[in-house]
Amino acid sequence: MQARRAARELALILFSQFDKNIAKYNQAEFEDIILKSVRTLTNNAIDELKVSVGAINAMKEYVDTYEAENPVNLARPMQSNNIPVALPMTSDLSGRLEELLNISEKVVLALEIAEMTALEHTGEVKSYVLEIANSFKEHSAEIDALIQKFAHGWDIDRLVKIDKDILRIAIAELMFIQSAPVKVVVDEALELAKKYSTDDSSSFINGILGKVIDEKKRENA
Repeated sequence: MQARRAARELALILFSQFDKNIAKYNQAEFEDIILKSVRTLTNNAIDELKVSVGAINAMKEYVDTYEAENPVNLARPMQSNNIPVALPMTSDLSGRLEELLNISEKVVLALEIAEMTALEHTGEVKSYVLEIANSFKEHSAEIDALIQKFAHGWDIDRLVKIDKDILRIAIAELMFIQSAPVKVVVDEALELAKKYSTDDSSSFINGILGKVIDEKKRENA
């Protein structure tokens, strides 16, 4: 996970804490929220890993028991080792493999969080989170006006909060930071939407960011 990708994820958590009056927050409060967010993510990752390990152990126990209680092995002498047996019906096995896939996704997410928290201590992540937050703080009215302008048929106050925050982060980068490639900013905004919101949200965010980029090009022409 690159530092700026981690920063965008932490920025999304930071933005989720804001109320409408972002101007009241100072640098120390931003840093305090980031620290608390990292601690929360770390604790959640630990919990997810514990759940995952428990589920994998339960799966191993199921397989061992299935093998031991198979009629072939029950008929063998008491001290002899079990021999491999045929797997259970595909319908049963498929459900258990689906469970393992879900567990694997949680493990991957936990590892990403662990990497993100490690990156946070390098300073590069925190500094970019703060740059995004301060850019939005300074230009919040203008950024929200752009969202409202291009969110046809939607009142900005009625947008899903996470979608609005993803847009705020991306527009702050596109309009006022400008140190990251446009394609990277858009792609990672869409990844955040897919990860934390819905596919419909991803399309909605992509459409608005495209219009913001077009407007910026016209202004710079």
